[in-house]
Amino acid sequence: MTTHISRRTFIASTCAAAAGSVLPEGAFAAEAVIDIHQHTHYSGRSDEDLIAHQRKMGITKTVLLPAGSKYGLEADAWGNDTVVALARKYPKEFYFFANELPDIAETRQVIEKYLKLGAIGIGEQKFEVESDSKHIELIATIAREYNVPVLLHFQHGKYNRGFDRFHKILEKFPKVNFIGHAQTWWGNIDRNHEQTVMYPKTKVTLGGITDRLLADYPNMFGDLSAGSGLNAMLRDEDHAREFIKRHQDKLLYGSDCNDRVGEGEKCSGSQQLATIRRLSPSGEVTRKILSGNARRVLKIK
Repeated sequence: MTTHISRRTFIASTCAAAAGSVLPEGAFAAEAVIDIHQHTHYSGRSDEDLIAHQRKMGITKTVLLPAGSKYGLEADAWGNDTVVALARKYPKEFYFFANELPDIAETRQVIEKYLKLGAIGIGEQKFEVESDSKHIELIATIAREYNVPVLLHFQHGKYNRGFDRFHKILEKFPKVNFIGHAQTWWGNIDRNHEQTVMYPKTKVTLGGITDRLLADYPNMFGDLSAGSGLNAMLRDEDHAREFIKRHQDKLLYGSDCNDRVGEGEKCSGSQQLATIRRLSPSGEVTRKILSGNARRVLKIK
């Protein structure tokens, strides 16, 4: 289907982008960017600095991922109420997920509360449980009931442990979309990955666990955010080009960046944007990764 854009709409959109302002509800720029991974109070950053950071990067829509009630995701990130408040204050710019520790009595009650308030997913699940545990099964069960995705932080020996067993969850919950993230997820693009290494710098050997999960399971997706996602692209750019091409329908842009500026060497989010645009085989693939896949998987209008 061909969409015709009037000259007035085009000019208005261009001026809005130039001014750093927000497009109308439901509108997307020619190259819209949906950031699926940000946090409130990230390393103490204020809401005002977060908003400025996202606008500087040219983000169209941002998904806020809350912490659980007992832990701040190692970055002093704040919880469910804060992401709801910011999304309601700026509904044209922010969406939010629901989150809670998966292994406490209140898990279902808390997550359901925020899903009913409008959360479009569950996560970031970054807690000290096994990746194929009954606790992750509970999270997946809630996600299936509410038809929302789950975003998980995989970190060897600490969070969602036993990454090599996560395929069991994918098989048990084929209708739930899971989004993988963090050091162990991205390290395992390499078949020869040493699990204790968080940011490997060697060339990539094809056939890693992550590559196979993306290829073999329709309900597995990848979050490109943070230093781990950026490192996965930069450590072996020849591999990254083919990886992007191969998994173009499975990769979603995220920043997960606590920077306050929105550009420069300390902003992994802006560096990843530039890297995707540079390594992507076409404009069509770039658009999928920067917005199209997120709209589909997260059901963003």
